Amino acid sequence: MRQVLAVLMTGLLVCGFSGLAQAQTASKAGSAKSKAPAAKPSAAPAKPAAVPSVGGAEPSLIGQFGTWGAYTATPNGKKVCFALAKPSSSKTNPPNRPRDGAYAFISTRPAEKVSNEVSIMIGYQLKPGSEGTLEIGSARYAMYSQGDGLWIKNAAEEDRMVEALRKGADATVKGVSAKGTESTDVFPLKGLSQALDKLAQECRR
Repeated sequence: MRQVLAVLMTGLLVCGFSGLAQAQTASKAGSAKSKAPAAKPSAAPAKPAAVPSVGGAEPSLIGQFGTWGAYTATPNGKKVCFALAKPSSSKTNPPNRPRDGAYAFISTRPAEKVSNEVSIMIGYQLKPGSEGTLEIGSARYAMYSQGDGLWIKNAAEEDRMVEALRKGADATVKGVSAKGTESTDVFPLKGLSQALDKLAQECRR
């Protein structure tokens, strides 16, 4: 199921957020012709109306908490709730290597009895069999790679990791691409706890 979820999320990112960016650009261009200087672009994630359907389901933004958006969708009739955020900084070594945007997800799938599963979409194909890391303060968690995503290697530690994410200031995620490029992404954690609480309420319905 993790592979299916990765495909679903990757489709949302590649199609949805690129489409959103194009829509926002067009909207800003139109507004600039008729009004005074446009406002600075918001750092908030996409509004639900701008996110296209995923697996026939329309994701809905049910709350924005700091840098974290809380979303729901029902692909194939099965409800999925997830928190999503972009990193505040992204680096590669060697520097400036091309890659798609990175995103962090924490998803709940009631039909499968899965709660708060953490995954990181890195933005390029990861080296097969390689390990990444997720660090929160002094805590460090090994992550295994699959496609362009990272998941915790020891599932027994996931609840502990989610609690650390709730309480931490930021999380640093490191991975290695199939071509040997090293990436480092820093995700602010402000608002995550509230986003997860909102999703917990939503996914009980």
